[in-house]
Amino acid sequence: MSGAGARMAAEVAEQPTVLQRVLDDGWAEAGRVAAVVAARAPRFVLLAARGTSDHAALYAKYLVEIRLGLPAGLASPSTLTAYGARPDLRDVLVVAVSQSGSSPDLLETVSVARACGATTLAVTNAPASALAGAADLHLDVHAGPELAVAATKSYTSELLTLHLLVDAWAGGEGTDAAGLPEAAQQLVDRRPEVAELAQRYRFASRFVVTGRGYAYPTAREAALKLMETSYVAAHAFSGADLLHGPLAMVDPEYPVLAVVPDGVGAAAMRPVLARLRASGADLLVLGGAQAQGAGGRHFPMPGGLAEEVHPVVDIVPLQWLALEMAVARGLDPDRPRGLAKVTETW
Repeated sequence: MSGAGARMAAEVAEQPTVLQRVLDDGWAEAGRVAAVVAARAPRFVLLAARGTSDHAALYAKYLVEIRLGLPAGLASPSTLTAYGARPDLRDVLVVAVSQSGSSPDLLETVSVARACGATTLAVTNAPASALAGAADLHLDVHAGPELAVAATKSYTSELLTLHLLVDAWAGGEGTDAAGLPEAAQQLVDRRPEVAELAQRYRFASRFVVTGRGYAYPTAREAALKLMETSYVAAHAFSGADLLHGPLAMVDPEYPVLAVVPDGVGAAAMRPVLARLRASGADLLVLGGAQAQGAGGRHFPMPGGLAEEVHPVVDIVPLQWLALEMAVARGLDPDRPRGLAKVTETW
């Protein structure tokens, strides 16, 4: 392994294998945890995470609210850690999502949440971590060692693990996820196509990334990857929020990446894409059949997947884009400035 971004590239390419491993090894585990959680009948779900894992938690929020009909929210760990709040968390499920399982504030969040009456679940890539041990329940995301600073395979394995958990909790059989490894491989193999796009954007200094519904976490994660590898100002907005003011900053010199997998979210994005087209934005639409003819350039995404599992693979070409843009700009995404693999926050 050599050359700029070689480590990150290897882990992006490993994702089809990792996703198959999650399906093979994670479904039974998800079912066992889901049975325990369902028996406790939580009235609310709180999700705590940082960085990339925060976007996986946001995806889980959509799953819980849509599939289970339960209210779900993103926790603010500092309310428990820095401010010392002690809310009544009886009959609440608190899920902490962390690749490393070593974030001090998430560890304290789980410990305080248990003391406040919550059922706690840690979702990590480190079953021997302090966070896994502190929670009532644990799910391993089975990503294997991840060495690149920019998280790739741990993110998609978090997404799939959270999907399997909610699917099992809802009484599903995991069938919607069966096609994900193959779809991921299709997108991994399109690296040369994405590399050509990266040449177009190599001198861009700012981006907007947008999507609605299940695609919104993908937009946020893509923006983060662009920022941490290529040092560009990348702003992520839901399609709805983009129309409430931020659209004014978009012009033909401002690239916009729209994540539009087929489904309810694609229908909701139609007026957003129309407004972007009218603004003259440099628009790239990553989507399915519903996104064809939306204007701008169209990067076709794999079909035949349920909308709710699309985020597991939709991030793959955007990971390639972040990597290829960094390399095209003379940067090494394996050595991002000022970043380490594990960021400790309190």
